[in-house]
Amino acid sequence: MFNHSFIKRSALRSLALLALAVVVSGSAWAQYSIQILSSRSDTITGGDALVQVNVPGDPSPLSTYYVKLNGVDITAMFRVVDSPANKTLQGLVSGMNMGANALVAGTRANQAVLAKLVANNFSINGPIFTGAQAQPYVCQTQNFALPAPQAGTLGPAIDAFCNAPTVIRYVYRTTSNTTAALTDFSALPANVAMTTTVTGHTVPCIVRVETGTMNRGIYQSAILHNPTPGGDPAPSPFSPPLGWNKRLIAVHGVGCPGGWYIQGSALGVSPLNFTRLGEGYALFNNTLNHPSNSCNPYVAGETTSMGKEHFIETFGVPSYTISMGNSGGAYTSLQVGDAFPGLFDGVYINQLFPDALIIATTAMHEHLMTHYFAATNPTGFTTADQLAVTGYRGPTTTAFVDAANQAQRTDPIVGRIDIPGYQAAQWSSAVPTALRYDPTTNPTGARPTVFDWSKNVYGTDPGTGFGLRTFDNTGVQYGLLALNSGTITKTQFLDLNERIGGYDSDLNYVPSRSVGAAGAIKRAHQTGVSLSGAGGLASIPVYDHGTYNDTSGYHYQWYHFALRERLKYWNGGNADNMVMQRGSAPDPVTFATFIQWMDAIRADTSATPARQKTINNKPAAAVDGCWQNATTFIAQPQTLGNQPDTTCNTLFPSWTNSYYQAGGPLAANIMKCQLKPISLADYTVAFTAAEQARLSSIFPTGVCDWSQVGVGQVAVVPWSSVGPKVPRLDFTHDADIH
Repeated sequence: MFNHSFIKRSALRSLALLALAVVVSGSAWAQYSIQILSSRSDTITGGDALVQVNVPGDPSPLSTYYVKLNGVDITAMFRVVDSPANKTLQGLVSGMNMGANALVAGTRANQAVLAKLVANNFSINGPIFTGAQAQPYVCQTQNFALPAPQAGTLGPAIDAFCNAPTVIRYVYRTTSNTTAALTDFSALPANVAMTTTVTGHTVPCIVRVETGTMNRGIYQSAILHNPTPGGDPAPSPFSPPLGWNKRLIAVHGVGCPGGWYIQGSALGVSPLNFTRLGEGYALFNNTLNHPSNSCNPYVAGETTSMGKEHFIETFGVPSYTISMGNSGGAYTSLQVGDAFPGLFDGVYINQLFPDALIIATTAMHEHLMTHYFAATNPTGFTTADQLAVTGYRGPTTTAFVDAANQAQRTDPIVGRIDIPGYQAAQWSSAVPTALRYDPTTNPTGARPTVFDWSKNVYGTDPGTGFGLRTFDNTGVQYGLLALNSGTITKTQFLDLNERIGGYDSDLNYVPSRSVGAAGAIKRAHQTGVSLSGAGGLASIPVYDHGTYNDTSGYHYQWYHFALRERLKYWNGGNADNMVMQRGSAPDPVTFATFIQWMDAIRADTSATPARQKTINNKPAAAVDGCWQNATTFIAQPQTLGNQPDTTCNTLFPSWTNSYYQAGGPLAANIMKCQLKPISLADYTVAFTAAEQARLSSIFPTGVCDWSQVGVGQVAVVPWSSVGPKVPRLDFTHDADIH
């Protein structure tokens, strides 16, 4: 299966690269070309783009050539610049029409056309490929605080797209290690601190902070820039600041519950990271990259594309772009990096999940378990039995219950009473109560769930207007491993699976098992809303630097192993481009190793394929292991387990979940399993004739065959679209709506 899938994956990746190819006339295709440097040619936004015309040799003088946009001569927008390989023509081209634009380059002497490119431009308000923008939507620019120590907010929105005027402010680090505002550009402040970047430039630690709006979100970027006399020139892609080390970092916020129908009044993680800025890195973020505002990685990918494009048009092309984040910021890094190859060249993450959907799906399994143990069969399972069936750490069920309560992000019912700690229908207080869904008083209101907020991906039930759901437990044999190990009895196993039930579209418990919508499942895989590992992540460094919790919080270690398994699944059975280090790693050490890895890849100019180049250039310190403390690292292959079989497992034991205990894969990448007939050979216990009949009644269509690919389980389609960008994913075959 691996080889076949890998061949299919390689073909898809080749198609993705072809989508970027330049259309060049004549036989000079190998010599002349036009390329968009600020984005893909089919995802330009805002009417402008940094464009490069490649010509053989030295293109000087510029007057020898012409460049036209939609038939209008724009050569004056270009200049001759030194690229890494040779001299080229570059220009910040503005004035593009909405939709398709024709860029043409040629020689003036005979008006020959040497190269041409169709560039597709979209509104800076979006969308590009994420489909119709969700409503209702609450603007929050008036609540977004501008950088301290100056007071004020971005101000009220000026239109329905939540736009507000762009604000640029300067802050600096003082010699007493505080932050101050720079408002007088006539001279350097006497107390400004100096910083030496990783490229060896010593400059004043003055940071330009730009705050503005795009794609209905609020963006912010930060970079060392000295606006005083003798400092840096005005921002331009042709004259980057001296202090910029030509590396760009995307940062993302955290969370998910409550992340819908709002613009967001905060970023979650500020780009004003003076450690990284002082080293010369530039950082950017957007409120829509903060899952507590928008728990939609597909929109986050679109927003990241716009944000990076704008940065390049302002300061120039980075040597490479990395993404950093923990928890929700980690899965945003992973999902954007995989579904949108080229945006990130490496990810540096901790407290990770493969994606947000895996938290919700796992929680829905566990939520059924808590209901069964608390209400359906409150005396039939001891605490030890419950832990065996669910796979979580004991001696109490605290961790298991915590995981189950994350089902709240799939529950639209305000005020639902369930087990202690469960909080259904999480809303931002910014969303008026009158807009919120209530099955009785407001059945057409906005629904606070991951499925409804991302229903452009999942699809919509035509009867209710609700987002389709991917959750499916048909054929799942809960407690299978516990039964076969002798931990629970046949009676317990049969009763659990007979009465576990499922959910309706409002997450009400129902007696029957749940059936996921096949089309929604397939699109979740295609768009990367369910992380694949087959896209951009296959070829870039993935550095997991730890921070684990298997006791009470829901950052369980098995999620890290699930990521590794997903990378292995689509990439020849190995995840050699991933480093997994457990424990609380010292960030200065691990980040330095990660950057050493990135620099080595960038320095490798060979024709080696990108994935192999990443693997070949891994530093000696970039190995699996665990941090016993901030100074003691134990290099050791990382395995899932809670026995003292390795030093790392002794220090950091890990547990699993109900899905895994039902025989499911550690990757947790099958949302709906293929079914097979019941086989008594799958059990270590002997069922009586009556028990066999009962088992057949519980599973009339068969049980999960975990050795088979899941229903709708396909590789991610890089840069896929659900509209308006074409080509779009197919929504026409969703016959089974559940």
